[in-house]
Amino acid sequence: MNESRLTSKKWLIIVLFGLIGQVAWTIENMYLNVYIYKTVTYDPKAIAYMVSISGVIATFSTLTMGALSDKIGKRKVFMSYGYLFWGLSIVLFALITKDNVSRLFPNVDVVFLTVFLIIVLDCLMTFIGSSANDAAFNAWVTDNTTSSNRAKVEGVLSSMPLFGMLLVFGGFDGFTKNGQWFLFFLSVGVLVFLVGFIGLFMIKDAPLEKKESSYLKDLFHGFRITTIKENKPMYLIFVVVSILGIAQQIFLPYFIIYFEFYMGFGNYVILLGAVLILASILSISFGRKVDKSGKKGYLTLSVAIYVLSMFALGFLGFYYQKNDGISFLLTLIFGVLMMGFYLGAMVVLNSLYRDLVPKAYVGVFSGIRMIFFILIPMVIGPFIGAFVISQGKGTFIDEFGVLQSIPNPGIFIAGAIVGLLSFYPIHYVNQAIKNHQ
Repeated sequence: MNESRLTSKKWLIIVLFGLIGQVAWTIENMYLNVYIYKTVTYDPKAIAYMVSISGVIATFSTLTMGALSDKIGKRKVFMSYGYLFWGLSIVLFALITKDNVSRLFPNVDVVFLTVFLIIVLDCLMTFIGSSANDAAFNAWVTDNTTSSNRAKVEGVLSSMPLFGMLLVFGGFDGFTKNGQWFLFFLSVGVLVFLVGFIGLFMIKDAPLEKKESSYLKDLFHGFRITTIKENKPMYLIFVVVSILGIAQQIFLPYFIIYFEFYMGFGNYVILLGAVLILASILSISFGRKVDKSGKKGYLTLSVAIYVLSMFALGFLGFYYQKNDGISFLLTLIFGVLMMGFYLGAMVVLNSLYRDLVPKAYVGVFSGIRMIFFILIPMVIGPFIGAFVISQGKGTFIDEFGVLQSIPNPGIFIAGAIVGLLSFYPIHYVNQAIKNHQ
């Protein structure tokens, strides 16, 4: 298959499902955190528990549904119907408020029960979303690309989380500013639902043979020692991604809260919007260069700049915490470098993974991939971030006279320290890249 196989229709599916899927994940990864922080509790551990549990659910659903899509030889049904139900699950968050919970359950701990119900619905939303996006959509992309164009596609896909955040910031953040959370969840949910409906008519599965092997056997294929030994370079890629992901999850769940409450940027939407646009452009151009020039050499550079930028944001917050033009500009510069070169590293790692994944087990390895891409980072990272926040100097008195913690610059320093650990396995990944090219 050559580049011509990537028709305009396939590109439209890649962009549409990639972008709107990331809009939904922005709600799950960032705005549910803000929703809890602003309307339920300031306790960062509530966010950490929600992020970690959703990481477990995401991995379980991707592993099981990815293997099932391999087994039946279809991706479309999981993608289209998955997005339909994904959208509906997002709308349901609008119904879980402290007022509603207190009316229905007047004699319980309202804060605890509200957080509990949000986490339960988040688990349902994550199961549906991971089945549709992480399992089926990612497998569909692998089915419809080759080693000659994957870095280009990966460059576009890696920018989608940022474009997704930008779309939410620009189109829907005003609802949250005004406390109109019902309209916020309703608008995003309807958008995701519509994409699932469109997919019913647009998506066409690549030819896949139905597998005759046992579903349970396939499910555990990626955990076997023989499989790991046979695919050692791919698992080394997973290790690097996991370390970089932990570093990111230390600060990402608290990203918006940090800029609004600690740095005092009331116009944080402008800041984050600029960061996302510039980092996305950098990521897309990175993908094109990798396809033309090869993957060797780009990985180490990207991770180095990613780590240094985290250090810079941390020191900026500690030693120059002023809501002025200079602070804003420096935050913008280091934010672009941090996000842009993180995505650059992921372009290399993801495209190389798609080159190496056994074609008979694409869906199966979508689940194995999630263990390292999502589960481990989301279980470990947020709790490191919560610990750093609890030890930091950022505090304020809430309306009840209780001292509450604010995310502080230590989350970026901690992320950078963890990111340094990735350079050891990166050495071996670079060797794998050299052998593959």
